[in-house]
Amino acid sequence: MTLTAPNLDDRRFQQLVDDAKRMIQQRCPEWTDHNVSDPGVTLVEAFATMVDQLMYRLNRVPERHYLKFLDLVGIKLFAPAAARADITFWLSAAQPETITVHGGTEVATLRTEHDEATGFSTVDELAIVACSLLNVATSNGSTAVLDRTVELQDGVGFDCFAAPPAPDNALYVGLSAAVPSCAVLLRVDCEVEGIGVDPLDPPLRWEAWNGEEWIACEVDRDGTGGLNRPGDIVLHVPVGHVQSVLAQQRAGWLRCVLVAPDTDQPFYSESPKIRHVEACTIGGTTVAEHAEPVLAEELGRSDGSAGQRFELQRRPVTLAPEPEVLQVGTDLGWVEWTLVDSFAESMATDQHFALDRQNGQVLLGPAVRQPDGTLRSYGAVPPKGAVLRLARYRTGGGAAGNVAAHALRVLKTSLPFVGEVDNRRAATGGVDGEQVADAMLRGPLSLRTASRAVTAEDYELLAREAAPSLGRVHCVPGDESEPNVVRLLVVPRLSVDPQATVDFGALRPSDEVLQRLADHLEPRRMLGARLVIEPPFYRAVTVVARLTAAADASAERVRPAALEALYRFMHPLLGGPRGDGWPLGRTVQTGDIHACLQRVRGVESVEDVRLYLADPVLGTRSDTPVDRVELSRTELVYSFEHQIMVRR
Repeated sequence: MTLTAPNLDDRRFQQLVDDAKRMIQQRCPEWTDHNVSDPGVTLVEAFATMVDQLMYRLNRVPERHYLKFLDLVGIKLFAPAAARADITFWLSAAQPETITVHGGTEVATLRTEHDEATGFSTVDELAIVACSLLNVATSNGSTAVLDRTVELQDGVGFDCFAAPPAPDNALYVGLSAAVPSCAVLLRVDCEVEGIGVDPLDPPLRWEAWNGEEWIACEVDRDGTGGLNRPGDIVLHVPVGHVQSVLAQQRAGWLRCVLVAPDTDQPFYSESPKIRHVEACTIGGTTVAEHAEPVLAEELGRSDGSAGQRFELQRRPVTLAPEPEVLQVGTDLGWVEWTLVDSFAESMATDQHFALDRQNGQVLLGPAVRQPDGTLRSYGAVPPKGAVLRLARYRTGGGAAGNVAAHALRVLKTSLPFVGEVDNRRAATGGVDGEQVADAMLRGPLSLRTASRAVTAEDYELLAREAAPSLGRVHCVPGDESEPNVVRLLVVPRLSVDPQATVDFGALRPSDEVLQRLADHLEPRRMLGARLVIEPPFYRAVTVVARLTAAADASAERVRPAALEALYRFMHPLLGGPRGDGWPLGRTVQTGDIHACLQRVRGVESVEDVRLYLADPVLGTRSDTPVDRVELSRTELVYSFEHQIMVRR
């Protein structure tokens, strides 16, 4: 139960008019015409209107006091968080030298007559390293790696796998340089000898060596159909790629390894024969954020007093991986001051400052008069006349940055030899700044928890404080088998475009967010409790439905509308019966899907609905439909390749 704010004066317009008329009868009995047509009554009503407005403003005073009390106990509005996306810069052609994409390079969505462009800027510098083919080798998994470079140069060719092919057989490709975060084009000339495999789903895995282990490469395009025909293979090499020695040759090594096939996946009956291989770098990938960096902004000069405030030119200020630094100009140069959350523990000599991210203000420590009459300074004061500047901060952020995949296609910063840009996955992590009404609800909860995690609500509140960019947070206490385990299930902020399929890899929070949560919650948990922070377990479901379109509806329009409604209904953040995300542990039933599709405009009837369990990693689904999919209390549903058939 919440405390009700007092109503300082509950009189309204009509009551004020009636009170005035009663006073007129007492003070001026000769005034007998009290109808609305009387000019005097018109003046009474005008004054009553103004008094009613004054009373409304008076009743706002308790809300102001409430906000001031929240400010006294340290409740601050959460700053907006910036969405992040992997941006691939594709070269117009392979270059002989390294192409550098500097940090702060700007990309954006396409501006339309209805929507403004959404801008992103790269975080770090990206080096698109030029490379060429240096060596080729093979291995059957049990013997040493054999160098095949001479056979390739002589045009004889070689079998890239053993006879017959077996799991762990591998083809090694040595590049002239390590190409971390780059897109590599392999042009392969091979004979049609790899009989038996599905060209769309070959049992191959491309990997890169990072100095300690082989890590997977993302295959953007495989025009060879699993090394079955001449074509191009485009690989996205991970960030840790390094040069190493293999087969007595030092190179930046990649490999294509045969993996054990699935139950119904065909395998090679013969080994493909390689006759020619070329390699070059055609692009690179780096992280960009929906935030604009501002460098070395001068705030003004110090007047030598405590508690100074300096306005920033841009607001709001988004959260940054590294804390902002205030630079104070002195005779010895620029002195860096440290960012703190509160001045409560700052001494008079501590060079500390605070940052109001929502309002865009830099705050210096105040001076407070003590009971004995002395004045205590909470933080140092810059000398009078000293120039202050903020070395770097970022502005922007918000949910608008959660754009869909392939939306960032405009290069706003001119780069030589770069032909186009693209985000292969949707941007995630963008969250709007907290509203005052939300902070008013959060304030009493913060006072109750006192920065200690005892109940499930305490864990969820502290987790949102540590990582506002999360889309959902659920704390699930342990059961009888694990009584001391507290599971914190987190879902990252996803693209809110209901037409965009949620990327399965985007459902796992980044290691940075998980580590931040662990560092924040570990000292605040109860003694004896074991905290486990992880994403929910996702149960993939494929819906196959058959609909009948209404007589005045087009089947070509009903099908995408039905798919959009289905993906939205089962969305982790937008789905469920209340539209705030599919409830954790809620069973998926054909009746719910039937009702969802029946509400789609243009649908006359839903003839059949079937549910299939699916595996998004392998890209398969079961053959047998089920009536319902039971979810445990730590599971969420994941939409996988729904199929809708519409007939007239």
